[in-house]
Amino acid sequence: MVTERRSPAPLSGVRVLDLTNVLAGPFACHQLAHLGAEVIKVESVGRGDLARNLGADPELSSKGMGISFLAQNAGKKSITLNLKDPRGKEALKRLVARADVLVENFRPGVMDRLELGYEALKVENPRLIYCAISGFGQEGPWADRPAYDQIVQGASGVMAITGDAESAPLRVGYPLADTVGGLTAAMTICAALNAEDRGAFIDVSMLEAVLSTMGWVVSNHLIGGVAPEPQGNENPTSAPSGAFQCADGLINIAANKDEQWETLARHLDRADLLAAPDYATREDRKRNRFRLKAELETVMNTRGARDLARELNAIGVPAGAVMSVPEILAHPQVTGRDFLTTFEGMPGLGRPIDLVRIGAMIDGVRPSVASPPPALGADTGDILSELGYSPAEIEAMRAEGVT
Repeated sequence: MVTERRSPAPLSGVRVLDLTNVLAGPFACHQLAHLGAEVIKVESVGRGDLARNLGADPELSSKGMGISFLAQNAGKKSITLNLKDPRGKEALKRLVARADVLVENFRPGVMDRLELGYEALKVENPRLIYCAISGFGQEGPWADRPAYDQIVQGASGVMAITGDAESAPLRVGYPLADTVGGLTAAMTICAALNAEDRGAFIDVSMLEAVLSTMGWVVSNHLIGGVAPEPQGNENPTSAPSGAFQCADGLINIAANKDEQWETLARHLDRADLLAAPDYATREDRKRNRFRLKAELETVMNTRGARDLARELNAIGVPAGAVMSVPEILAHPQVTGRDFLTTFEGMPGLGRPIDLVRIGAMIDGVRPSVASPPPALGADTGDILSELGYSPAEIEAMRAEGVT
């Protein structure tokens, strides 16, 4: 049900300084921007966020507006500062004095070496929430290792359980560790903003963030003594549950309850399987899952995946066709819920840009931002003026590479 948009947005009035690069940090601040925070992206002079030069469209990358940057920087402002220059440090400190949150994803120790770590900045603003995102946390034997998504996927055990016996270890097909790390940071920042005595240092480890989402796998090992193994497209907790071959592709079915299994067998005209001792109980079906799968696919591979999914859902058996990204983005389930947005006439690009919003609605309304991803340093002059710099000082800082 759609109701009137809340006003103000949940994080209205919160100022966030985004000193992050590429994905985990920008994705965290992307969530905060859509929830109403003012996000100021502090970028290096002349280069900016590395993601500005990454993505599938070389032309956009050459303009410093690569798709990897566009994907999670809408609604933000951009200022460039040379944080190695004393005047750049001073400008950041003035920003911190007026901010609520600072997010960075440098390697541990980098901000301290710049004399801009948490201890230095909380002098400027004791209520500052400082969030540091790294691959492995701020301490420990791996603390100094670089935080690349695939490295963390491999270290966390995710790759070891992805794929099947032949293909594992296998990387998850999108930057899982970066994204989960960013969501963890955004969630923790929102919690810290709610504290009565505001001000905190948040240490987000992408490794630990991923491990915390692997609850069943980790607990099966810690409590059940079961070594995690790759399961391919099979659901190890039940059968028949997994991906099955239809005439035109795969269908996912989760017949996890006995009554769902019985309904499925009857719908496929395979009620004979219900009397087979090998499939009598959940544990029997799990033990003989591949034989059962082959029996069911004798019928499924004569049917279309989407038609069969509609039929099964109608009778209480959870199912869904395996779809491509373009297919699901074009589906009414997505297009009808205001998930995508279009920015027209972005300066220098000459074409509209379609982007996704965040995966939540509030009172039936999708949180959104008003402005497209910013050009590098687009808001530098305005922000420095707000901080008390004169036009002459700003021009001198530009001429000397401070901004």
